Amino acid sequence: MKKLLILVVIIMITTSLKAQSSQKYNSLYQRTEFFDSYGNMTGYAKKNNLYNRMEYFDAKGNMVKYEKQNDLYNRKETYDQNGNQQGYEKKNDLYNRTDQFNSNGNQTGSKKWNDLYKRYDVFDARGNKIGHYKYNDLYQKWEYTKSSY
Repeated sequence: MKKLLILVVIIMITTSLKAQSSQKYNSLYQRTEFFDSYGNMTGYAKKNNLYNRMEYFDAKGNMVKYEKQNDLYNRKETYDQNGNQQGYEKKNDLYNRTDQFNSNGNQTGSKKWNDLYKRYDVFDARGNKIGHYKYNDLYQKWEYTKSSY
């Protein structure tokens, strides 16, 4: 029984460690860097003032996608490196959340601020919680934790 309990605890710790990623602003390079659960940088995002957009790069410096604000439709649109639209985010004032849509206009998820836990809860298209973003004051970075249920 004791071995089973230890095994369950080890599995829970391992699962929770693998499910965490983080992001931190690097003031030297003026960019937000993304890290996996082992502390390896997986990519970064940087503001391009010339094109007025946020660009995302992988760890090797290759552009993966970019985001641009569409003032006509009042939404933030995401494009791949070739300029093809991948989807968009729009603020939903009725439910006080941000909804995410794919390029066809189908909802893929949402994000909502949780006042009780001081974090952003992330939901899939069906409304099931899939994780949350929480700011770590000690390390001064946002951490994403994937839900384990």
